Amino acid sequence: MAEGKMIHRKEGDNVLVLEREFNAPRDLVFEMFADCKHLKHWWGPRGWELPVCEMDFRPGGTWLYCMKCVDEKQGEFFGMESWGKQQIHTIDRPNKVTYTDYFADSQGNVNDQLPATDGELEFIDLGGRTKVVSRATYSSPEALQTVLDMGMLQGITETWDRLEERLADVV
Repeated sequence: MAEGKMIHRKEGDNVLVLEREFNAPRDLVFEMFADCKHLKHWWGPRGWELPVCEMDFRPGGTWLYCMKCVDEKQGEFFGMESWGKQQIHTIDRPNKVTYTDYFADSQGNVNDQLPATDGELEFIDLGGRTKVVSRATYSSPEALQTVLDMGMLQGITETWDRLEERLADVV
């Protein structure tokens, strides 16, 4: 897999696996996902910022965040906020994190009308480079299709592009 190219595949009918290599050491890539001081620089698609990022990064902790579209060229999305809440289950630093990610409101109340994601992030050491593997499990094939229809693949691709750019700035 070439640096900068995300690959994706389905496992079964309700699991989406994403993989991408980054030209940075595993410890640093892991920290980029584990601390708001880093996340605020790259989390979200292009044209979106992270004005709210409240994280308690520990097993049983939560991450409440808001992505806001600040790009007027994105038309109807300009000014839109997208809130999320992540419940962190396990942390095996710097190898793996498991969590459940929910759509939420600004108070952290879960939106039961949108699919939750049971996620696993794996960070694989490639000798100064890192492969990130994201495994997202949904309750049904329809739930997975819902997030795909919302543009999740484009959003993650742009988010991970921004991560790659941020890593280049700090390595």
